[in-house]
Order: sequence, then C-alpha cells, then structure tokens
Amino acid sequence: MKFLSYWHDTAPAFAGAAQGPVEGHYDVAVIGGGFTGLAAARQLAKAGAKVVVLEAERVGWGASGRNGGHLNNGLAHSYLAAKAELGRERAIALYQAFDESIDTIEALIAEEGIDCSFRRAGKLKLASKPQHFEAIARNFEAVNTEVDRDTALLCAQDLKQEVGSPFCGAMLSKKSAMMHMGRYVVGLAEAATRHGATVFESAAVTEHRQAAGRHALKTARGSVTADAVLVATGAYTPSTFGYFRRRIIAVGSFIIATRPLTAAEIAASMPGNRTCVTSMNIGNYFRLSHDNRLIFGGRARFSAKSDQRSDAKSGAILKASLAEIFPQLVNVEIDYCWGGLVDMTKDRFPRAGYQDGVWYAMGYSGHGAQVSTHLGMIIADAILDRPDRNPLKGLEWPAVPGHFGKPWFLPLVGMYYKMLDKVQ
Repeated sequence: MKFLSYWHDTAPAFAGAAQGPVEGHYDVAVIGGGFTGLAAARQLAKAGAKVVVLEAERVGWGASGRNGGHLNNGLAHSYLAAKAELGRERAIALYQAFDESIDTIEALIAEEGIDCSFRRAGKLKLASKPQHFEAIARNFEAVNTEVDRDTALLCAQDLKQEVGSPFCGAMLSKKSAMMHMGRYVVGLAEAATRHGATVFESAAVTEHRQAAGRHALKTARGSVTADAVLVATGAYTPSTFGYFRRRIIAVGSFIIATRPLTAAEIAASMPGNRTCVTSMNIGNYFRLSHDNRLIFGGRARFSAKSDQRSDAKSGAILKASLAEIFPQLVNVEIDYCWGGLVDMTKDRFPRAGYQDGVWYAMGYSGHGAQVSTHLGMIIADAILDRPDRNPLKGLEWPAVPGHFGKPWFLPLVGMYYKMLDKVQ
C-alpha cells in the first residue's frame, strides 16, 4: 500500500514551473497553486495581466490533490438549512453557483484540452437511517420546486440498481460530476503558464508587507512585489495571514483507494457508477475511479494532522467502514491511503472577497473541488474590475472564538458528532 495520494501518483509531472530566483514586480501575486489560485492566474493572464503564482510545495499539493474526486452540485448543507440561515435569495444564488461551477470546469477542460476523465455522473445523497430519508425527502421537495429540477428522489428499491448496499433511499443530483483531480490540476497549471502566468513551486510565502499601495512578498527563493494579492491557501494558510487563520478550521479528511475492481465486483457494489455520500454526521463518500478503483473517504478521525502515521490510523478505520458498507469487498486489497486538510468555516459556507488589503477565496468546507475553480475566476474578474459575480459578497465572516490557527477543540467536536450519529 502506498501512503500517497492516488491523484498525485497517477498524474503527469508539471514541467512548467519557473526556475531561478523569485523576483520581479507583478500586477497580481497569487498565493497557492491549487484549483483556486491556478484558475485565477489563468483568468488574469488571459486578460493580459502580469501574474505570478507562489506555491509552497508543488501545484496541487494541498486539498486540490488530496480529495475524493467528486464534483457535486448543491450545497454542503441541506438547501432548507441554507435558506433558513442565509435567506432564500442568497441560498438560491449560492446553490446556483455550485451548479455553474461544474459548467465552468467542463467548459475550461474543453477549451484547454485537459485529459482528466471528466464525466457527469450524478450524486447520490444516501440515507443511512429511515429518519434521514425523511429529512432528505423534505429537502428534495424544496430543491426540486425552488432551485433544481434536475434532481430525483429514490426509494430503497430504486437503489438496488445503484449501490450494492442497503440504504433507506437517496436524493439524486443529476448535474454532479467526477474527474481525475491530479491530471486536472496539472492541466490547469499548464494552461495558466501557456497564457503567460509565472508559476513558482517550493516558494512558501514567509512575509507579507503592504505600503503605498504595493505588496511585498518574501519567500526562501527571493521576493516579489505586486499591485494586488490573492490568498488561495485554504487549510494550508500560513501564519503570515492571521485574519484567515482565525476563521479557517483545518480538519483532516482521509481516503483509501482499492486495487482495480473486477466487473463482477463493480456490479455487486457500484453498478450505478455515481458519486455517493452518506447521511451520517461522521459519514463516508465514495466513487469509482476511471480505472475502476473504489475511492472511499471520510472524516475517519477528527484530527488536524495528516502524515503517514495519522493517515495509516485513519486508513484502518476507513477500511473497516468500507467492509461494513460493502461486505462483499471485505478482502479487496487497498493500494493507496492518504489524507489532507479541509478548510472548514464555522458555518460551513465558503467565503470570497476582499479583506485587509488582499483578495481571497477559501473556506470550502469539503466542497471545494467543484466551486474553487469558479470562485477563483470570479475573484480574478473582480481584480480586473469586471462585473461583480461573487455570490458570497458581503457575507459576514466572524472569527472562531478561541481559535488562532491550531484547532485544539477537534476531539471534542468529534465526540459530539459521534454522539449525534448514535441518537439521530
């Protein structure tokens, strides 16, 4: 078993990173070489801006290369919960932004010729308990009536042709998709450089100063100046940007990938070949890869650490969960085990805009793979003084009380959600 991301291991290397010292003046400096930062850099460069991307490791090293490979439309919350908290108008706008984000990715892939196995698969929100199906049905009724007709409610009998495990029903969101995340992020980086962006890897930002309308950014490889800065670092945001560190809770998400399944194993476990997520608070998400591996993930442990030891502990928990959901796969070998950090906000809504002299887009709360490209391009347009399309503009973002970057409270949160899953 390899303790590294399947997406990283099976993607081509990015060969377009700039060599030599980090230096020069740019119109825009983008911090973070994931989906958000690279999509923004591409958009800015296409418009003729001189843009530099400063990535601490290599492109796609963070959440963009450590996720479950889902591009799910809809919200992290139920639509009803979002409407109650945000109001109907903003909830609809945000729901539609997630829909549009998948359209944006599909169009970008076609325009740039990125080979990443993109496919509209549809997503199943699977009810693990009868009462969960009742809540899913109420949410479906509101979604289908008010915002998304491309949805369906499936009963337990319907699911027999979708998933080889007994669930109590599901909501199907038909616009949802999947792709190879590693090949996509490399293709996005290549597109950004092809349009004129400069991408530096191994260039972690260690200092940020702003004076007289100009930003100075220091890295171990040198320094640059820029007229504008976009922070697109999510859960990997450095302490240099304390405003965001106090508002982002870094939570570990862990994933395993099996060996390629046989046709018989697929027929017995995932005949519908969709993206799937269960309804438990500490639930699981899974899908088949383009080479027929079952990619199975979840919040196995409430930890803000992702290294081989932590990933191995979480992988063992995930393997047990996989066997519980799919007992027919109990003896299937696990080829990959990896983890990464998810940038959670207190209310689990993303944030994007302008604060403390810098632009930002982050806080995707486990739903960033689909919306990050879209928001990166939207913020790039705002930097370019194009019409404002930001669905999150003006959404208040209070700091998390007692949080200054290290989420000491995660074990308590985990205990709380485990208790909820037992009683709800």
